[in-house]
Amino acid sequence: MASLYTEQRRNVFRTWTMMGVFLVLVMVVGWVMARYFDNDYILYGAVAFSFVMNVGAYWFSDKIAIASSGAHRADEQKYRELHRIVENLSITAGLPKPRVYVIDDPAPNAFATGRDPQHAALAVTTGLLEMMNRSELEGVIAHELSHIGNRDVLVMTVAVVLVGCVSVLANVALRISMFGGRDRDRDAGPIVAIAALAAMILAPVAAQLIQMAISRKREFLADASGALLTRYPEGLASALEKIGSYQEPMQRASTVTAHLFISNPFGAHPAGNYIANIFSTHPPIHARIAALMGQ
Repeated sequence: MASLYTEQRRNVFRTWTMMGVFLVLVMVVGWVMARYFDNDYILYGAVAFSFVMNVGAYWFSDKIAIASSGAHRADEQKYRELHRIVENLSITAGLPKPRVYVIDDPAPNAFATGRDPQHAALAVTTGLLEMMNRSELEGVIAHELSHIGNRDVLVMTVAVVLVGCVSVLANVALRISMFGGRDRDRDAGPIVAIAALAAMILAPVAAQLIQMAISRKREFLADASGALLTRYPEGLASALEKIGSYQEPMQRASTVTAHLFISNPFGAHPAGNYIANIFSTHPPIHARIAALMGQ
């Protein structure tokens, strides 16, 4: 039977699996480009790059996620109530209190990051603080603490760096091939040229699919765990309803960090928008509310 500890072990395993997949993706792009440009040093550089980024993703991805969101440390006097809620719920969950950050943005949203509970951080937007009452805010904080307790943040935060790096590497390779490698097409051969183009296009797509698969299932689990933590699922359900009613995107929304947030930072998709919901990093808000309320 699955337990919290089973889920934590699975998430640690998923992290190492994702790092391995990232290594393979980078090596494939590097190998194809090495053949395309007839330069083995490209492959060696790609392998070295992947190892460095794997290490960096594990140790520094939380700092990268915080910096990319524009978050700043929440002053304990100015945001006393926020700190009190985080501390009380952390004690209830048996977790160390994470570092608390605030994002100056009117869109209601929040995310957690960090490689483990001892190195975790939690960020909320000013819009969330203004829009939510206490029980709703507790529901959101409990949701994010559940990500920390379930070790979701280890998987999701590492994905921020790895997905971004695969996309950048493939984009750089594609630009080089377009503007600097046309005269090499005959030497490389049509098969290698086609393989190079396919690898450069499909690598970031594969990375994004991995990111989406990770995020959607995690949100349902964190919703359920957060509701258990507060013993009041109506609070989180009401918070999600308010978040879902806000259609404007966050000011610094990014596809790389989108899966970290409690809701899509590009704005909620309408319930009937089937295509948009399929390719979103988050399950539909109405489905999450229904799950919380047992409908």
